[in-house]
Amino acid sequence: MKTIGIIGGGQLGRMLAIAAARLNFRTVILEPQADCPAAQVANAQITAAYDDPAALDRLAAQCDIVTYEFENVPVSAAERLAATRPVYPPARALAVAQDRVTEKRFINDCGIATADFREVDDQAGLEAALIAFGGQGVLKTRRLGYDGKGQKVFRSAADSPEGAFAALGVVPLILESFVPFEREISIIAARAIDGAIVAYDPAENEHRNGILYRSTLPATLGPDTVEKAKAAAAAILSALDYVGVIGVEFFVLADGTPIVNEIAPRVHNSGHWTEAACVVSQFEQHIRAVAGLPLGNGARHSDCVMQNLIGDEIDDVPAWLARPDALVHLYGKAEARPGRKMGHVTWLTGSKS
Repeated sequence: MKTIGIIGGGQLGRMLAIAAARLNFRTVILEPQADCPAAQVANAQITAAYDDPAALDRLAAQCDIVTYEFENVPVSAAERLAATRPVYPPARALAVAQDRVTEKRFINDCGIATADFREVDDQAGLEAALIAFGGQGVLKTRRLGYDGKGQKVFRSAADSPEGAFAALGVVPLILESFVPFEREISIIAARAIDGAIVAYDPAENEHRNGILYRSTLPATLGPDTVEKAKAAAAAILSALDYVGVIGVEFFVLADGTPIVNEIAPRVHNSGHWTEAACVVSQFEQHIRAVAGLPLGNGARHSDCVMQNLIGDEIDDVPAWLARPDALVHLYGKAEARPGRKMGHVTWLTGSKS
């Protein structure tokens, strides 16, 4: 029986461990938090920092393959592990995704459109970038921001940039232009070791307070937009020589053109619906890919809606469990806090038309 190492012990690591067990793999989690969600279902946990050399060597010694559940794994950790064990997705995917400027340049080099952007390295650079964008844009940290954190929005020239560079930590920033989009979608796609690619249908996403709240299938899209989005995801996977599941987020313009917002080199929140509406979920697909197994069918058999249970929405679980059309998945987190994802629910809305 082979063992898969998973760096990160959050809910995504938990769901990967569950999927691995169904395919007869053992899992070992590397995570500094002792009572993490993934540890409740994995075979073992190494409780240490993600970049602890001794812990990484222990993980390599105990595992045949290593993967990860979040994109801020230190690149040096992935490279150390890759010296002795296959690490999927590759360390290069982490390096690209961890810096928003590097990410956008990579996507553009693949021939795929993104929002316009400017590097911002100081207050003067911010002010110059805002002038170039007519006083509008979204200022973000280049690294480590997620779920709306590390951002400031400038909606017009009346929004003063004074102190904004310092307020975001005096770190390298990026100013992204506004995109006049009609909807946000995402593609979950997988690439196998042999280069085979399977893409799931795009989800239409609704965010609240910078956090994904709901994903709906099917998305309100024409077939040409669907094909362009899937082709963009495939191009990104191939350019990275990627193995595993990736999430690619898009803005869709009024004419149906998909513009890539960002990539996530891991299983993705907007793909949780695949548990209920596909024979092979994104989690099983990822395990298949990294373990060298054939990819599964990504076809959707049902239309559905996936909704995150955030903070005290965990109190609604009894009502969700009473619904005959709903699949409830809870993450084993002891404390509900505002903005914290406690679980999700997917309800089926009918067979795929």
